Amino acid sequence: MSGGSGAPLPAHKRPYDDTPVHTEDLPPLPIRDRNIPAEAWIEAPDELLRSGDDIGSPRIAYKRRIGSWLLWRAGPARKANARYVAIHSEDLHRILTFRLFEDGAGAGDGPTGTPHERFRAWKHDLLQND
Repeated sequence: MSGGSGAPLPAHKRPYDDTPVHTEDLPPLPIRDRNIPAEAWIEAPDELLRSGDDIGSPRIAYKRRIGSWLLWRAGPARKANARYVAIHSEDLHRILTFRLFEDGAGAGDGPTGTPHERFRAWKHDLLQND
């Protein structure tokens, strides 16, 4: 599915695979040939399913695991109006968000309660505090 060369597809060109999936079946690493939409995740919390409502209702895609956290994104990846949502895989009520704005600025609290302006720092906080 990744095109004849075997190279990964750019995120915006990956087709959505609507096959239902359980939490334990969400892969640990990024998927390079398709997207898993939030609505295909059987245990998806409502907060995840609504995470794009205020930014134009983009389709929400699973990205990867970061430690015990499941990372999802509503909206495009770069310099975009988007929201990342991290959900703890063992407690689906533990939900954190990181907002990415079109000018490249960002904002979100990590699991320690520390506010972050950089996505990389927010992800590091997730990894260190799972």
